[in-house]
Amino acid sequence: MVLEGNPEVGSPRTSDLGHPGNQGSCVLSSPGEDAQPGEEPIKYGELIVLGYNGCLASGDKGRRRSRLALSRRPHANGVKPDVMHHISTPLVSKALSNRGQHSISYTLSRSHSVIVEYTHDSDTDMFQIGRSTENMIDFVVTDTSPGGGAAEGPSAQSTISRYACRILCDRRPPYTARIYAAGFDASSNIFLGERAAKWRTPDGLMDGLTTNGVLVMHPAGGFSEDSAPGVWREISVCGNVYTLRDSRSAQQRGKLVENESNVLQDGSLIDLCGATLLWRTPAGLLRAPTLKQLEAQRQEANAARPQCPVGLSTLAFPSPARGRTAPDKQQPWVYVRCGHVHGYHGWGCRRERGPQERECPLCRLVGPYVPLWLGQEAGLCLDPGPPSHAFAPCGHVCSEKTARYWAQTPLPHGTHAFHAACPFCGAWLTGEHGCVRLIFQGPLD
Repeated sequence: MVLEGNPEVGSPRTSDLGHPGNQGSCVLSSPGEDAQPGEEPIKYGELIVLGYNGCLASGDKGRRRSRLALSRRPHANGVKPDVMHHISTPLVSKALSNRGQHSISYTLSRSHSVIVEYTHDSDTDMFQIGRSTENMIDFVVTDTSPGGGAAEGPSAQSTISRYACRILCDRRPPYTARIYAAGFDASSNIFLGERAAKWRTPDGLMDGLTTNGVLVMHPAGGFSEDSAPGVWREISVCGNVYTLRDSRSAQQRGKLVENESNVLQDGSLIDLCGATLLWRTPAGLLRAPTLKQLEAQRQEANAARPQCPVGLSTLAFPSPARGRTAPDKQQPWVYVRCGHVHGYHGWGCRRERGPQERECPLCRLVGPYVPLWLGQEAGLCLDPGPPSHAFAPCGHVCSEKTARYWAQTPLPHGTHAFHAACPFCGAWLTGEHGCVRLIFQGPLD
């Protein structure tokens, strides 16, 4: 065995490392070590899963939820690289059996592996994300299907890794959050097998990529009214930034992007090959609309008493408490090609073009005819503007700038495809613009 580094460095035990599984949930529940009794702990940011309008279909439960706040832990549990070992295969199992020692194992061949030991870092908190329900995973994420559903059941083949990624947050201002591909398993190990993309860096260290990769996109101009989509990159196990591979699981890595980092910004998107997460900073959330503001906008829209231009019935957006059930009699419906808002009616069907295809009685354009639903996940909104636009073809309603931003943001799908999708339900967007301006008719009296 050849050692690189200081072999005398001690191996911190699980209790010293403050393993995520021993810390409990990272929701805002336990105060940090500097917080006074009754005070909320310092919040690093929030992760929001795209495709769920404020709550999972089966309800938010424990670590499986649509939105999670990361806050400072009572005790630091971060880790950082320490010693690198070159070892032969018979020693691998022994080297990985110490659960108190975090490590990353790179299998180069049947007779050669490199293990990088990690040591306790008192300056950072670590949060892990993945499909596994084991205790070391802080945020359990499942595959999101277009339309807002989750792939469930034993037959559902997930493409999200059990230990997909980890986020390390500085415990001191400005509380910088950095993302890394792969998370530590129950043995405190990250294992990159022979087929995984891996390489030695120019400074003699090791790095690699996970099977399906962790992609990150930082928006240009922050996550605000002036935002524009950025460029998708891939994050390595050591947090370096690379251009995308030819396909999601190709063994050949992309090119190193030296002028970009793994630091998460307000509005950064994290794609885990099956689910996409949005990172919001505390400062960014202060600019986002609140649930009270969204409710006030709903009531204001209903107070204007919009009417169906044909049936002349008064329309009203349903209360969020009712959920997305069957539309009621006052539910507004829209022709998504033209934006004309009506009440529900049964005429105008074009069955030769599909059950949802209808002809608008006002402008004669033929297209999907769907009920309108307000977007209720405030963290997905760029501004507190009025609900004036709807995504096509799902009918989720939000402000103009929010609709236009998401309509021009390509989200990864499959091995190398990208599609714009509704952030509230995950449905792929259609039409020339992906959204439409709503045209309401006011009351005649």
